[in-house]
Amino acid sequence: MLELLILKREKSRQILLLDDGELIEFYDETNVENRNEGNIFLGIVRNILPGMESAFVDIGTEKNSFIHLQDLLPKVDQTKESNKNINVKTSIKDIVKPKDRLLVQVEKDSNELKGARISTHINLPGKYIALLPNTDIITVSQKIENEQERKRLIKLVKENLSSNNGAIIRTAANGKTQEIIDDIKSLEKLWEEIDQKYKNIKINKPQLIHKNQDIVQKLLVDLLAKNMQKIICNDSKELEKIKKIVLAEKEFEKLQFETKNLDELNNKYDLENQIAKMEKRKVWLKCGGFITIDKTEALTAIDVNTGKFTEGKSLEDVVFKVNEQATKEIAKQMRLRDIGGIIIIDYIDMSRHGDKEKIEALLKKCLKEDRAKTQVEGFTKLDLMELTRKHICSHKS
Repeated sequence: MLELLILKREKSRQILLLDDGELIEFYDETNVENRNEGNIFLGIVRNILPGMESAFVDIGTEKNSFIHLQDLLPKVDQTKESNKNINVKTSIKDIVKPKDRLLVQVEKDSNELKGARISTHINLPGKYIALLPNTDIITVSQKIENEQERKRLIKLVKENLSSNNGAIIRTAANGKTQEIIDDIKSLEKLWEEIDQKYKNIKINKPQLIHKNQDIVQKLLVDLLAKNMQKIICNDSKELEKIKKIVLAEKEFEKLQFETKNLDELNNKYDLENQIAKMEKRKVWLKCGGFITIDKTEALTAIDVNTGKFTEGKSLEDVVFKVNEQATKEIAKQMRLRDIGGIIIIDYIDMSRHGDKEKIEALLKKCLKEDRAKTQVEGFTKLDLMELTRKHICSHKS
């Protein structure tokens, strides 16, 4: 049973997703006013960096944001023959100059060292599609595997989408028709309002044009389509706000709502212990092996170790068993900790024929449960598993 817990604390709000009482996703909203990921701004170009084919753009925040040439050029479907030579040998100096205004969306929030990363490629997420204004791209979630359904969805979206817009068809669209059409109309109307607001601004001053959904709204969009059964909150006013969002959708009228205090929830779900385990660098496996998770600025490194486990008919059996359990745990931890960006897994070396292929197939299978977009690149020449994962939410502590 899927349950969403929303816990209001003195200086933060914690959002926890439980599956039969086990914590599978966790988000901690702190310092929310400084979060800008997904927000859309009118930005002013301040400096051009020709050597890096990049520019600094003022969006009204403390630090200037950063944009690369590829995020300024039109986003096109490179699989189409007619688009293959577009943007070849283009210089950023030919695209923008200082004092130019841009409509941009924050892709990655700023930190202590860097300003935010931004793009002119706008993405407006809905329940069933994500709208991509001013593109010719229509793609389908990889998690929809039925080829006939993929073709049906692409045809449906093409027939109902404006010619100057593209879309990413989300997993929740599987089997839907009218709901997708309604989603397209709603998102295109939102885009028209954003675009018009931007065009109507006469003064070249950085400013917020559109604020992205907050973390709870984003989660509800995804989770309500996944047979979630209960929402529990420790604050009655907060729960009433959520009810208004949810009950606007008739298909979710059977969803249960509860108010419980923190002590009740801690006792029932052992929340403090589950959260504490999630924050540890070392995670033990049931077999006695363990994994370690180390985050750096560039990537996340995950190391697999045999630990105390020695049972097996052969060394190959021991290695495979640990790697197998580690794979399941890694998929769980990536989702639980909302690990994003490049991820490198250093498995225990496998010499037996076929074991690497089995581990890679298992990883892909486990990641199907993850709502985030993931891309498994496979084992490198150095026998390291390489993959990427997109953050679900920016609201992380």
